[in-house]
Amino acid sequence: MGNNKEPQIANIDGKEYSLDEFTQEQKIMLEHCMDLDRKIASCQFQFDQLRVGKDAFLAMLKKSLDATEEPAGLTD
Repeated sequence: MGNNKEPQIANIDGKEYSLDEFTQEQKIMLEHCMDLDRKIASCQFQFDQLRVGKDAFLAMLKKSLDATEEPAGLTD
């Protein structure tokens, strides 16, 4: 039985590279880039959650402030 392992390909700026031809240092740099991409995506997800949460609290605050204001023209 032969080894039919598919070569791993990295696509960097639209150019394909075979990982079999990467040096150990290049493989490590690629792993760092991939890990940083995951972290950036996670931070973006958390930022979206924070923004939606802040918007929700601001909406609740505005609603609360509107409810406590006296209607105009009804003061003594």
